Amino acid sequence: MPANLTPQYLKAEEEYRRASTPEEELKWLQIMLQEIPKHKGTDKLQAELKRKISEVKKQIQTERSTGRRTRGFRIPRQGAGTVVILGGPNAGKSALLRALTRATPEVAPYPFTTKVPLPGMMPWEDVFVQLIDTPPITADFIDPCMHGLIRSADLALLMVDLGADEGIVQCQEVIDKLNKTKSRLSATSYLDEEDVGLSYTRAFLVPNKIDLEEAPARLELLHELLPLDFPEYVISAEKGIGLEPLREAIYKALDVVRVYAKPPSAKEPDLERPFTFRRGSTVADMAAEIHKDLAKNLKFARVWGSAVHPGTIVKGDYVLQDRDIVELHM
Repeated sequence: MPANLTPQYLKAEEEYRRASTPEEELKWLQIMLQEIPKHKGTDKLQAELKRKISEVKKQIQTERSTGRRTRGFRIPRQGAGTVVILGGPNAGKSALLRALTRATPEVAPYPFTTKVPLPGMMPWEDVFVQLIDTPPITADFIDPCMHGLIRSADLALLMVDLGADEGIVQCQEVIDKLNKTKSRLSATSYLDEEDVGLSYTRAFLVPNKIDLEEAPARLELLHELLPLDFPEYVISAEKGIGLEPLREAIYKALDVVRVYAKPPSAKEPDLERPFTFRRGSTVADMAAEIHKDLAKNLKFARVWGSAVHPGTIVKGDYVLQDRDIVELHM
């Protein structure tokens, strides 16, 4: 990306990746164009943003005139972040969702059990992470709703079936199929500056069914035939092998901090339901999350945490730390 992009631009870019409707896309594209530094090094990106804004405006106009939405399936974001589970038929996506959450998807030894995306909430300490089970991707088919789910996710888990010889081929087919779309997988999440509509979502490789006799040999073959630069977590969803390291890695990949609110009138903070914010977020961001009037009229905050003395008075630009207790004052 061009140098000197502002924090405001990068935040808008992140929100644009998460957008699930054309209206949301348009909002954040316009903010990106507004916030991008205007110099020669960004001329190409500015032009691409203007092109994309025009394209999205036409899409919105077409949808309004025809009454047809191009994105018919939407799952509201919940928890500390959203993780989408991907893979070919029988890779174990539903079994993993069942093992890590309280969701009860149908799990069966035949392919295409999952017909529509199904969310569940994965606990980690005192917060929850949203996991979404998805229909299988094959060389011949990908459900249209998958593009938006992958694009807006904070992380993707690409599962590989180590229980069958065709598991590696199916994993390759998933990657190849996605590479023909504008929602692809990578070691990091970012937008392509040559095409703002082309989005890459950070991914973990999750080889499954390592408990089976021939699985270790298939894992070695996977490394030989399909070398990927994604972090790898080998598991057995059915037997519970490797699930706790994966659970912890999922949460840490979200790179969030937990913040506990303390109303000025309360003696103790609410330690049961922390807010979660992207690392680098501020007290002003917290105020905006709670209520727009609080953000508008925020005077100061008192903070108890590892980076300050107990009850320190701070302004809106104070950067939140994990497990901070914050008391907002209007």
